[in-house]
Amino acid sequence: MKIGVFTVLYQHFPLEEMLDKVASMGIEAIEIGTGNFPGDSHCNPEALLENKSTLLSFQRAIEKRSLKISALSCHGNPLHPNKAAAQAAHHVWQQTVKLAELLNVPVVNTFSGCPGDHEFAKFPNWVTCSWPPEYMEVLNWQWNDKVIPYWKDAASFARQHHVKIALEMHPGFVVYNPDTLLKLREHAGEEIGANFDPSHLLWQGIDPVVAIKQLGSKQAIFHVHAKDTWLDQENIAKNGVLDTKHYSDIVNRSWTFRSVGYGMDTKIWKDMLSMLRAVGYDDVVSIEHEDMLVSIDEGLGKAVETLKQSRFKEELGQMWWA
Repeated sequence: MKIGVFTVLYQHFPLEEMLDKVASMGIEAIEIGTGNFPGDSHCNPEALLENKSTLLSFQRAIEKRSLKISALSCHGNPLHPNKAAAQAAHHVWQQTVKLAELLNVPVVNTFSGCPGDHEFAKFPNWVTCSWPPEYMEVLNWQWNDKVIPYWKDAASFARQHHVKIALEMHPGFVVYNPDTLLKLREHAGEEIGANFDPSHLLWQGIDPVVAIKQLGSKQAIFHVHAKDTWLDQENIAKNGVLDTKHYSDIVNRSWTFRSVGYGMDTKIWKDMLSMLRAVGYDDVVSIEHEDMLVSIDEGLGKAVETLKQSRFKEELGQMWWA
């Protein structure tokens, strides 16, 4: 397994300075933002698609540091009820797929998106319960009229460009757990799989090792994030896990994103990496840093250190004992 990083944490650095920095920290692969929520500070698809020399310079800068691109990431909401917002997210996604094909990057990471509750809605509506019955009406309309048609077309587009779509299971969007991911995959096609990020599953009460086994049995894990979550059991006991307090209100929140090893213990990371290898994923684990209790440099360094202790670096050996 290779240790990677989602480079948006150093978006304030120019491309080559960022590459030098992550390479010096023992990073072997990079996941690069191409627009929408992650921004495009290191990789603007429009500019790279339009200018061959700019594209070659971009590639050489990465190859010079012996790095590989694990994925291009354009997390957005292409199902937003605001048509202009949806179209903008969709355009970035399409340009990202075209660029991934040119760069021989096999995976594009994004969100599934979330529609509103009717054709003329203003904001997305994430349905989280089945009663009163109008919630199920909304959910069925979203999936049948918006979600499945969009992602069927998107999967076909990705297939034409030899790219896989890795959806991050994120609350607030229609795909937020293994069940909803596999539902969409069943309806839209096998081009759709997971960008497996345990941090968003943990606070929902999902066991990440079990989820890896479930998704891996369907060959539905295309990319992996390394981000941790600390669960404040006292606050959970009082208020449950649904929490809209600002991320900075750590003392009062039910859960908080942490650097790898500072939410779950190292044993769980070892179990996750072992199960990933068991289901056939032996590729990049990309660190995403969103820890308010530690600096970017120190948080990334701690994550690299934890993953180096937990990962398997060598190829599988022969079973000599049986």
